[in-house]
Amino acid sequence: IPFPPRIGLAAAQALGRRGAHVVVSSRRQANVDKAVALLQSQSIRVTGTTCNVGKGEDREKLVQLVINVKSAFLLTKLVVPHMEKRGGGNVIFVSSVAALGPYSVSKTALLGLTKALAPELAQSNIRVNCVAPGIIKTRFSSALWENEDIVDEFKKQLSIKRIGEPEEIGGTIAFLCSDEASYITGETITVTGGMGCRL
Repeated sequence: IPFPPRIGLAAAQALGRRGAHVVVSSRRQANVDKAVALLQSQSIRVTGTTCNVGKGEDREKLVQLVINVKSAFLLTKLVVPHMEKRGGGNVIFVSSVAALGPYSVSKTALLGLTKALAPELAQSNIRVNCVAPGIIKTRFSSALWENEDIVDEFKKQLSIKRIGEPEEIGGTIAFLCSDEASYITGETITVTGGMGCRL
């Protein structure tokens, strides 16, 4: 991949390989163009758009064609009517394993939002789940995984002694959207390599 691997891109690839038409977004058009070109080269049906989910007009743009709880809720609110018209769907929030600890309020709130929305949307055949990754090889976490001393110390907490890959998160998201997960809703799936320091 000619740009840093990202969880969103990995999820789009996993869903696209399973036949989904995916929508990718980024704040920068250059990132959107790269992602669309890559996905199209893999025969994945894709629509790309720039979007800052913190702006109302950009949220509308993303659904029709700031990463925090309010934006997640507002995006869900916008997409649910479209899912209802199609007879159902899946909402997947991506939080963090940090949400399972006592210090990350906004990430923890996504877990609560998952639990709150799941029973409400189940009547519309919409499942709501959350994925909480551990340390994954993305640009966002590069300060951790590019430092060998930190990685060695971190691996001591893991059952699987390596850093996760974006494709592993993408695969989890694709599974939660599949028929194989049709009886799963309101859950947070941790993808951490067996991290032992969770609540």
